[in-house]
Amino acid sequence: MGSTLAELIIGNAAGKTLRAGDLVVVEVDLAYVQDGTGPLTLERLYQLGGVKDPGKMAVFIDHASPSPRLELSNDHRGLREFCSKTGAMLFDAGCGICHQIAAESLVGPGDIVVGADSHTVMGGALGAFATGMGSTDVAVALHTGMVWLRVPETIRVNLMGSFSRGVCGKDLALFVIGTLGSEGANYMSLEFAGPGVAAVDMSDRLTVANMAVECGAKAGLFPSDEVTLEYLRQTGRAGDYLPLAPAPDSPVTFNIDIDLDTLGPLVAMPDSVDSVFPVEDVTGTRVDQVFIGSCTNGRLEDLRVARDILRGRRVDRGVRLVVIPASRDVFLEATRLGYTADFIEAGALVLSPTCGPCVGVHAGVLGDGEMCLSTQNRNFKGRMGNPKGRICLASPAVAAASALTGYITDPREVL
Repeated sequence: MGSTLAELIIGNAAGKTLRAGDLVVVEVDLAYVQDGTGPLTLERLYQLGGVKDPGKMAVFIDHASPSPRLELSNDHRGLREFCSKTGAMLFDAGCGICHQIAAESLVGPGDIVVGADSHTVMGGALGAFATGMGSTDVAVALHTGMVWLRVPETIRVNLMGSFSRGVCGKDLALFVIGTLGSEGANYMSLEFAGPGVAAVDMSDRLTVANMAVECGAKAGLFPSDEVTLEYLRQTGRAGDYLPLAPAPDSPVTFNIDIDLDTLGPLVAMPDSVDSVFPVEDVTGTRVDQVFIGSCTNGRLEDLRVARDILRGRRVDRGVRLVVIPASRDVFLEATRLGYTADFIEAGALVLSPTCGPCVGVHAGVLGDGEMCLSTQNRNFKGRMGNPKGRICLASPAVAAASALTGYITDPREVL
């Protein structure tokens, strides 16, 4: 009997064959923190006696970037000073969101990655076992260079066909979450397989892996294949390529079969990610703000989709459209290609790379009773800074179409 992707990746790191349920201690290839979780991690590291290998530690200032309050500014100062003293990698304000930068330059196939942020799972798109942990757990991993893991059971998502126009990875992610429920994959690995995987590009894979945690998954894993190799070439890391695929006879808890050809645009309505509806069922719901960005959907491909819908048109008078690229590289390329100007001419606010409104710290906090249609990954009550605000989640295509009309709109009506 062969191995699932989770068993294969963790087993390679441990140097032995593993099965779901096994407990193992393995070496960490990358551990990272951001400015929300980093201060506690550093406090624990100081108590433990420091970081073993600063070259495997990354610190990101992305959640409150630039800082909107003096307390956060002092936290940022402490993070900068730590990196200056230890040599840990620092990605300061404006560099971009931790998970996006990790995908662009730090994470590769077969890596073991832990981060003090639940959406660290996004690294699974590259064939890495990447998972979020608490600040203290990450501090221990940084101090020892090792982490203990329980090999998760696997839910295999078999993909067939390819996305239709106006449909993308966000719709696939929402479909899976809506099918399983918010706790349907607790401490399991979502493994994406089947003939349709080759038709899912890296941007969409990153979106899907990012949202695996929204149904409780410990990891969201894609095979390392030609799509992976091409992405590594584009980011100057072709030498990091390692082919990885699950064995056809590997044991899984159950299978989900999805025909991408029949998938349509979906929307998660307040206040739960698994409250998923076809866009046509909620069309007409009024929105006050639209946010296109975040680690989930702030890549160039996402911005291109939104730009193609918005170019030459104007955002509805009653809507605030906030667009935030996920990294500096994305922002620069979007600007070079003219996307930034197109967004501004359409009436959008375009901001430098940050988590921004997604975490409710700044750059788009909602007013009482306001509705935001967002491309981010969570719509919990209070997520965007106000428990009296409401959030629905959708793809960049749905977001851009809705910004034009002022209400939730099927993008296929405006494409």
